[in-house]
Amino acid sequence: MKSTSIIGIYKDEDVFLNAIDELLANNIRIYDVFSPFPLHGVFEKLKLKTKIPYATFIYGVLGTITVFIFLYWTSVVNYPLKFGGKPLNTLSFIIIMFVLTIFVGTLFTFLTYFTLEKMFPGKKVKLPEPRTTSDRFAILIEKDPEMDKKELEKINDILEKTGAIEIKESEVDY
Repeated sequence: MKSTSIIGIYKDEDVFLNAIDELLANNIRIYDVFSPFPLHGVFEKLKLKTKIPYATFIYGVLGTITVFIFLYWTSVVNYPLKFGGKPLNTLSFIIIMFVLTIFVGTLFTFLTYFTLEKMFPGKKVKLPEPRTTSDRFAILIEKDPEMDKKELEKINDILEKTGAIEIKESEVDY
């Protein structure tokens, strides 16, 4: 679905963060922000929520249980080797379980993220402002068809007042 958006482009990180605060203080809904590197606090400012950490925890728990069952089955049930009267189910499992829990959690979180973001090899990148991958910051405000000229001027004035080096309207594919 294509939609027209207002894009404010910034050169400085601090100016960009202040612009986000100013737009939110004026009850202007920010659709998305783009940055060449992760910025601390932006996620909280925009009140975004994600369930990825919960999914990672569940993957870790399931990975731990699966690895333990596999180790128990291979070492105790299927091919038990008794050396010097030592128990078959020992604490030596812990190191392998720890490492494989991290591996399973990381692998499935990675796959979940790429599935949710519909990212796959060969996908064409759709950025509203290509310079955000190198040295620019961008604020994307969705332009509602019901917005009147006064609202658009207010948004443009705030973007200009907060230090945007460029303000443009562009069609963005959501």
